[in-house]
Amino acid sequence: MRILIVEDESSMARSLASGLAGEGYTVDVAVDGLEGLARAIAEPYDAIILDLMLPKLNGYAVTAALRDRGTRVPVLMLTAKQGEFDQTEALDTGADDFLSKPFSYPVLLARLRALIRRGGSPQGAVLGHGDIRLDTREHRCWRDGEEVALTAREFALLAYLLHRCGEPVSKGELLQHVWDSVDERDANVVEVYIGYLRRKLDRPGEPSRIETVRSAGYRLSGPTLATIASISHG
Repeated sequence: MRILIVEDESSMARSLASGLAGEGYTVDVAVDGLEGLARAIAEPYDAIILDLMLPKLNGYAVTAALRDRGTRVPVLMLTAKQGEFDQTEALDTGADDFLSKPFSYPVLLARLRALIRRGGSPQGAVLGHGDIRLDTREHRCWRDGEEVALTAREFALLAYLLHRCGEPVSKGELLQHVWDSVDERDANVVEVYIGYLRRKLDRPGEPSRIETVRSAGYRLSGPTLATIASISHG
């Protein structure tokens, strides 16, 4: 799988490129909108991670130009801006998904994988584990059809556990992938947020959906990971 990152902030570009390379992706980096557009036109990519505020040509213009040419490569747009208008404009110009900075890397990775699976389709994708459903596009979660309200951090933590479904994940890994700031990386915070998730996901008298694995960390219990595309919740 080949990914194009179009990002003028060098530290962000390096971090994303390193992380995605570690996941097995082939990664190219462009530092401005014109270079990104030229690369996206000239080379076949499975997805593009595109910053909104770029030198020479912004993310809106890059996406619109690609769509005008009939290029349907999935685009995940990143921005430090906030607000409904920015998200609406990004999607209206042809982006497939939108993520505001600062973001959690596991959430970005989940959304990127979903976009690649859909191949740029406007339909959403939901990660499933037993009766738990996590919509990585809409940032919504359900258990047994009942919606569960999660904070952004709880969502990122659950998303990472889903992607490592069936494997024990250490506190150290969770701190590295879910807590972006080194200042926040206290092992006790993992236990606190695991507790928050358990209170929201577990049912009285039933085993916890998040199992503690002695000396190894945590893992989701139950059936293996599944991905269900185009699920609607009424």
